[in-house]
Formats: sequence, structure tokens, C-alpha cells
Amino acid sequence: QVQLVESGGGLVQPGGSLRLSCAASGFTFNNYAMSWYRQAPGKERELVAGITSTGGITNYVDSVKGRFTISRDNAKNTVNLQMNSLEPEDTAVYYCHAERRTIVTINYWGQGTQVTVSS
Repeated sequence: QVQLVESGGGLVQPGGSLRLSCAASGFTFNNYAMSWYRQAPGKERELVAGITSTGGITNYVDSVKGRFTISRDNAKNTVNLQMNSLEPEDTAVYYCHAERRTIVTINYWGQGTQVTVSS
């Protein structure tokens, strides 16, 4: 059974930090690119950060560059998102995502974890 389980969300003040983690099981983790998406109320889901299957390349949406860092540990089947200098605009549900592209694309999604940035 495929599972992506997020943890680490919560309430934090502006300027604070959180570290999100995603534990994967039920598929060959090191064959999949991993990413974090987020969705705020009334807005479309957006890609926040991505990392290739071996961790060699990362990418970020412009609004989080320099503040967020994505990483993965293929030995532990986990992907992390370190979030620093958090802003109220970062408030959203954050989702872990796995993708494998061959002749077709395979996608898996976690259930999400709430991040709220407020004073």
C-alpha cells in the first residue's frame, strides 16, 4: 500500500521556522522525484519545491527562494522541507508529492499538513 505521511506542521510566528517531513512507503522511493506543494484557502495548489530522484537537482518557486530548502534521504525514504523566515503568505496546507516519468507519469499524494504563520 502506497503511503506518503507528512508531519511537522503547526502554528509559528512570522520570522520563525518549521521543518516538514514526509515518510514514504509502498513504492521504490529512489525512482521518484519528490516535491512539496501547498494550497491556501481560495487559491490553486502550487509547486513550492522539487528534488530529483537522486537529490542532484532542486528547484523552488520564486517566493520561497533563499528561505526554504528541500532535501531527501533515500536510505530512510524521507523528504524534508526546511522553512525559515516564514511569512503570513506561507500559510497553507502543505502536501508531499511523488512522481515518476517514463512513457507515462505516476503520481502519489500525501494527505497534507497545516502550516499557519500568524502573530
